Amino acid sequence: MQLEVHVEPDARELRSLQNWLRSDPDVRRSVTTGMRGSTPQPGEMGTALDVLQLVTGNGWSAASFVLALVAWRQTRPQRPRVEIRRGDTVIFLTDCSPEEIERATRALNATANEDREA
Repeated sequence: MQLEVHVEPDARELRSLQNWLRSDPDVRRSVTTGMRGSTPQPGEMGTALDVLQLVTGNGWSAASFVLALVAWRQTRPQRPRVEIRRGDTVIFLTDCSPEEIERATRALNATANEDREA
């Protein structure tokens, strides 16, 4: 399964997030990460590396992934908004309340289940 993560307002935070995910043993075992630029909007010349691409493997856990994102976000001075994309599914982490964490985990599990059924 492929996911894209964008951090607002500062794309520089993505490198920090990538390093954080690589240091988390539960995530590192089942996720490969890479940076890429997002698709330029009409009239834009190009863009910096502002999207973290993740490819998940067999042992991937949506709950572990979301909790790793939440833990990273809590270390940031300004608590950036995190956007997770999987196809047409877009998930935002803004306050990381228990309800938001549950919603994000459920949504990611649903997209993973769709892949298995396809």
